[in-house]
Amino acid sequence: MYLVALAWGYVALMMAAAEAVSPQGTIFGAFVTLVLYGVLPLGLLLYILGTPGRKRRRRTAESAAVSAAEGDAGSHAAARPAERLAAEREEP
Repeated sequence: MYLVALAWGYVALMMAAAEAVSPQGTIFGAFVTLVLYGVLPLGLLLYILGTPGRKRRRRTAESAAVSAAEGDAGSHAAARPAERLAAEREEP
């Protein structure tokens, strides 16, 4: 995916350079060429193709947050805190 994007960026950069050094071309025309043929399409392409990765990272982060919030989800009973035991102790 990145190889195609890199090649497309190179072609758009060369088009902009050709526009800038052409006798009929201008720097503004080169900038417009670079933005309209390079930056915008590449940004859109990389955003769309990066969607599955973003979903996967979000799902992983959510599952990690849920497992951290649940704590010990094993089959053992949770231990009671020591201060709670001391508060319930009766003096003989």
